[in-house]
Amino acid sequence: RHAGCPSKPAPTATNRPESSTMYLFNNPLMVLLSLAATAAALLLGLRVLLGNRKKRGGRRPPVGGTVFNLVFHLADQYDYYTDLARRHGSFRLVHPLGDYVCLVSPPDVEYILKTNFANYGKGALNYELMSDLLGDGIFAVDGEKWRQQRKIASFEFSARNLRDYSSGIFRRKAISLALMVSEAANSHCAVEIQDLLMKSTLDSIFKVGFGVDLDTLSGSNPEGTKFAKAFDASSQVIHWRYGDVFWKVKRFLNVGAEAALKQHLKVIDEFIYKAIQRKTETLSAQQQDGWMKHDILSRFLVKGDEGMKMNEKYLRDIILNLVIAGRDTTAGTLSWFFCMLCKHPEVQDKVAREVAMATGLGSNISMADFSTALTEEALDKMQYLHAAITETLRLYPAVPVDPKVCLSDDTLPGGYNVRKGDLVSYVPYAMGRMKHLWGEDVEEFRPERWLDEKGIFQPESPFKFTAFQAGLRICLGKEFAYRQMKIFAAVLVHFFTYELKDPDKEIKYKCSLTMSIARGLHVAAFHRGANA
Repeated sequence: RHAGCPSKPAPTATNRPESSTMYLFNNPLMVLLSLAATAAALLLGLRVLLGNRKKRGGRRPPVGGTVFNLVFHLADQYDYYTDLARRHGSFRLVHPLGDYVCLVSPPDVEYILKTNFANYGKGALNYELMSDLLGDGIFAVDGEKWRQQRKIASFEFSARNLRDYSSGIFRRKAISLALMVSEAANSHCAVEIQDLLMKSTLDSIFKVGFGVDLDTLSGSNPEGTKFAKAFDASSQVIHWRYGDVFWKVKRFLNVGAEAALKQHLKVIDEFIYKAIQRKTETLSAQQQDGWMKHDILSRFLVKGDEGMKMNEKYLRDIILNLVIAGRDTTAGTLSWFFCMLCKHPEVQDKVAREVAMATGLGSNISMADFSTALTEEALDKMQYLHAAITETLRLYPAVPVDPKVCLSDDTLPGGYNVRKGDLVSYVPYAMGRMKHLWGEDVEEFRPERWLDEKGIFQPESPFKFTAFQAGLRICLGKEFAYRQMKIFAAVLVHFFTYELKDPDKEIKYKCSLTMSIARGLHVAAFHRGANA
């Protein structure tokens, strides 16, 4: 159900999200894990003392706990990191096989992402954790495979025809979404806007990436819907592997989440390989030059024809990495953006006024005519909208934690030693909440912090504002993502106003590879001006 009535019942005492503690003790496996964690913590404490004594010259980051502490923070992991960062600055969680070091200092972040980039890669550990889902895609690999994909992607994302092709798709998909919101407004029903955004952005990225109409928003493609659910579930299992020292045992025994992951991967692979096969057949049937080769998959297949190794497995991996980059990140950010607009109606009004001024159009125009006015020039004028989206990313980064592996012993600019095999992460979620970086009003949602006195957007150092990574791994699709988010936001805000369905309900995030809103975002939409 997208927008129709009746809606699902509101959460009650029996169906509202469980606390981490209740979740723990309602699950026997988690009880066993917590007992094991207690015993392991004692052993790890001894390891910390001995390890610190053995290390000469320099110092290790302060200990915030052990990785087993994450068992008790299943629902608030990023706030747990933030609390530790406020207490210690950069810190580490002790692990039997190598510590988990978390960085919140811009000089240290610049060091691992740029200055000594070669020493901090995905490494064998990250690859092992992620490869079941992401394979040899750009988010899981280092070395030549990473360089090859990076080079091709850099060229494709800078191509004008891809920009024009994608912008047209974003406008059409935004209108389709707005029509569903309009139905909800007409029937006075709340809408779960995160669900609609997830489906719409997935449809968008599949059309841009692969020339495929997935149609998950309309619900007319059951296979596409099944794929989307399997992909979401798989992403969450991969995320929790980072705090689960027993995941390999579960995979070997084929139990629990690892057993479910195998089934999800079957759904994903079947869908993707069918898409590749259909696209290959379509391209083979078209001989003339200049045929519609705008989508990214077609262009990768052409690269394969030109002699570059592009087997189906490699294409499958590239596709899934593109999906997680182009769908989860933008949909999650837009969901938090609308959450912030509901909580800050004055910001919502400012965005709407700016969109109207930039396009020169009122809300009485048709959606189709309005979308054609969303040119590059008009989007560039939307400086406040750009700032509001960026402020959303400061507080709710799409990728809240980004781990690398230290490949050889090293000393960070801040003076801390890291060891070969340590998992070294910078933590965008925590960095966005550090007073020494953003000021005393760090918890306040204030788009104006990104604007100069003339209202022009002023970017921050990518090593301070890390939502798009930085250095050699900086997000190639950054401008692509901003364009998509601004088009969707402009259409949805120009025609409607939004309020939270239940303003008193606490809104929480869901821990996964990317950060979305747990249990969705239920809003009431009104035609702009109708309740003025």
